[in-house]
Amino acid sequence: MSLFSMAELVPHSGDMILLDEVVSYGEDDVETRVQVKAGGLFNQADGSYPAWLGVELMAQSIAAFAGSHARAANKPVALGFLLGTRKFECDVESFPLGAVLQIKALRTLQDDNGMAVFECHLNGPGIYATARLNVFQPPNITQFIQESGEAPKHV
Repeated sequence: MSLFSMAELVPHSGDMILLDEVVSYGEDDVETRVQVKAGGLFNQADGSYPAWLGVELMAQSIAAFAGSHARAANKPVALGFLLGTRKFECDVESFPLGAVLQIKALRTLQDDNGMAVFECHLNGPGIYATARLNVFQPPNITQFIQESGEAPKHV
């Protein structure tokens, strides 16, 4: 069970927080969990999640990784950005209502400027998805947003 609520770890609010908990995290990895529930922003008519939502679940897992490390160090949770996804593959078209999904993310590259690459895997009953996500957490978010003039999607 998580030491912190997802709202304390992921810089989203309300229904945009899709994960239920951080199962574990280490120096370079995180494991999260979510149960597909009805009535969310992304549910299809049958209550399932579309498979493409796996990328967002992976991205939020990375955000929870960063948030867990920040909270453990008594630092504020910082905003990060999903820059891109490589090779998202999923063996199903949707994640069924009630399915419990485990998401694992392993940091394979990190530079001093805040760029990182994570290898991600999502598993559930008869479900397997994988992707490599490129993310960015600038050292000074306010300066970055002012200089860029436009903010990319949150991680």
